[in-house]
Amino acid sequence: MKVAVFSAKPYDREYLSQLLATRYGQVEGSQAPRIELVFHDFPLSVETVPLAVGATAVCVFVNDTLNAPVLQALRQEGVRAILLRCAGYNNVDLEEAERLRFFVANVPSYSPEAVAEFAIALIQTLNRKTHRAYNRVREGNFNIDGLLGRNLHGKTVGIIGTGRIGISLARILQGFGCKQIAYDPYPTDAFKPYGEYASLDELLPQCDFVSLHCPLTDQTKHMINEQTLAKMKKNAMLVNTSRGGLIKTRAVIDALKNHQLGGLALDVYEGESAVFYQDHSGQIIQDDDLTRLTTFHNVLICGHQAFFTEEALTEIAESTLRNLEDFIRRRPCKNSLVAEGHLLARRDSVPVRI
Repeated sequence: MKVAVFSAKPYDREYLSQLLATRYGQVEGSQAPRIELVFHDFPLSVETVPLAVGATAVCVFVNDTLNAPVLQALRQEGVRAILLRCAGYNNVDLEEAERLRFFVANVPSYSPEAVAEFAIALIQTLNRKTHRAYNRVREGNFNIDGLLGRNLHGKTVGIIGTGRIGISLARILQGFGCKQIAYDPYPTDAFKPYGEYASLDELLPQCDFVSLHCPLTDQTKHMINEQTLAKMKKNAMLVNTSRGGLIKTRAVIDALKNHQLGGLALDVYEGESAVFYQDHSGQIIQDDDLTRLTTFHNVLICGHQAFFTEEALTEIAESTLRNLEDFIRRRPCKNSLVAEGHLLARRDSVPVRI
């Protein structure tokens, strides 16, 4: 079976190929499925669908396009399975995938600690200005004026979304001595040891730091907007390691300009598909909102790397190949979003926990 892997980076090749060789290596008399991985640096789109010719499955990431035209073109090429090596599936037209009888599976959980720990790194970097101190010292400037931060101990942190990552973050923040408030339309008892739930309107005015850990759905798109930013505690810091579309970019730019928002740390961005995971250092970036954000001294932007640990990449590879084997052997797959023409992940159901 041939699998076309799109948006493939060197680490994707390494971890998927290594696991394929060790776990599914073909030996004499082996009953293991014969799998061939074909890696493509390009993202999946209508233009790149022909790269999947001869493949039974495609393996895709967060910024690949799987709308109706792409799915229809894949079907015409003979593709039958879509393997997401990520948790989010907002880039997939699941209803069209159901109509075309695709098998679709994601990786719902991979090292939630990786993302939670990165969220803490962003909070502390932005709060204590260590990135600015690093640049100063490299230029021989040891002046600490302008690098004043705040203790995390005793501060109130708002966690929006208490799935696996949100709970992992809560566990870490407890060690810092933070008061914690959470908002989630589907509360879980797992958060009870760390704090209390509140409505979004109750949470925002109380918190010194707010961290987003939500899936991107029609209900959560631009949940951070002009209205919700106005409700935040003045000079609070906002962190997003979840999905870029949760934040309305123009609204946070305005909130930064009028000093309502005290700082912003992003590992994701709503227009990231045109920029992230590529080297644009020799080009002029055409995204004016992203360029404007980089001009603020109190904004920290990374390139969607919160998941990027050895442990997470190992888990992603293992889960992706396990999903593929479930498809090949026609056995039930616990990570299926669409299977045998049946849509198992409804957009109006309980959101996927991340």
